[in-house]
Amino acid sequence: MSPGLAAAPQRDPAWLGRVFWVSAAVVLLWPLGVATEFKPWTLLAPDNLKVTGQFLGSFLPPAHSAEFMAMVLREAWRTVAIATTGLVLALVLAVPLALLAVRVLSVSALSGHMARGPFWLRQAVRWGLVVLRSVPELVWALVFVRVVGLGPTAGVLAIALTYGGMLGKVYAEILESGDPHATQTLLRNGAGRSQALLYGLLPQNAAELTSYTVYRWECAIRSSVVLGFVGAGGLGQQMDNSMKMFNGGEVFTMLAVFVALVALADQVSAALRRALG
Repeated sequence: MSPGLAAAPQRDPAWLGRVFWVSAAVVLLWPLGVATEFKPWTLLAPDNLKVTGQFLGSFLPPAHSAEFMAMVLREAWRTVAIATTGLVLALVLAVPLALLAVRVLSVSALSGHMARGPFWLRQAVRWGLVVLRSVPELVWALVFVRVVGLGPTAGVLAIALTYGGMLGKVYAEILESGDPHATQTLLRNGAGRSQALLYGLLPQNAAELTSYTVYRWECAIRSSVVLGFVGAGGLGQQMDNSMKMFNGGEVFTMLAVFVALVALADQVSAALRRALG
């Protein structure tokens, strides 16, 4: 060995730290597993394997009659329509609320201390956004199914409220995370809030805002299928009907169409993000 070279370590010097953190994670997660009664080994019990095999076996052969496929494609299109319409309504709700919640657009905050009225208005808007996004869209759907009856309207309204809260909160955070210098300079020189928004905030945050919106549209398509199980229309409602009738072939076909639908939405989303990037 050359005198100037140190001996190579016989073991990874970071192994002790890794062992510590893995052990700490196990200690922290173990009570959570106990609280949720998480016992994955029960899936391998003979009786459970038999039930699983029978359930999966009922999927074959897949339903593929012309009339059934026409219905599935129609409901798949309705699912996309529910998600898109719900997201558009969510934007109508989220955009003004997000602008009201953004501190950087406050003229009174330029002095370093926001006036009491604007401060409490922004706090009330933020609390409202918390309420909207805290109630799952499934709960909203159950409420609207009772109010407006079964069908896509309940799904559209449920997505609009929950996603309105999500989009409003994230939009406000994105707008406030950017460099406020340009916006504050415009406001100090007499520009209105709309001008400060259009020429100060939006140019530096437009790509991130649009990317998150497209991602939420993709999520809304998934949510619209789940909402169908409580009567909110679309592909999920038809899948629920087939499962209640123990028609596994129809369920398998609708699952395959839904997977293709999500994959298509993912590709569209990725293409839009690349175009914006």
